[in-house]
Amino acid sequence: MTGRGATPPPGGHLPDLGPHGEGWVVGQLVLIGLVVVLGSPGLRNISPHSASSWVGFLLGVAAIALGAWLLIRGVADLGRSLSPMPRPRADGRLIDTGIYARLRHPIYAGMIFASFGWSVLTGSIGAFVAAFVLAVFLDAKARREEMWLLERYDAYAEYRRRSKRFLPGIY
Repeated sequence: MTGRGATPPPGGHLPDLGPHGEGWVVGQLVLIGLVVVLGSPGLRNISPHSASSWVGFLLGVAAIALGAWLLIRGVADLGRSLSPMPRPRADGRLIDTGIYARLRHPIYAGMIFASFGWSVLTGSIGAFVAAFVLAVFLDAKARREEMWLLERYDAYAEYRRRSKRFLPGIY
């Protein structure tokens, strides 16, 4: 099934970065590594002894937990259609149930929430900046992936109209 002729998502043409989008995966791994490394020195400073650090601790842990839940749920709901590459698998099918009924990219959303949570938990401005860059990068990766999904699945345009990219009801 093919969605040729479907309107591409806004954002113009984004590069393939490899036949299956391998460069997008490498970029995301580098940025996730950067978030972790930049936040790691702050681990020794985690202490809920003051009100401000307690709030940061709770917000950070909550964002990491939400991110982990989104990521795990997204992986589980994709099942056999799961691929580390943004280009859809030849034998895959469009998943629009479970978490995917509301979010088109829950795995990416999970990575973003967890990265921001890590930066808040560790109190690292560098990790926060890297998490922001990761969020922008994953948004671009999702846009490129959606171009491939529109080409592959006739039903994707309608699915895109009734779901959000990262945040239910918002974005």
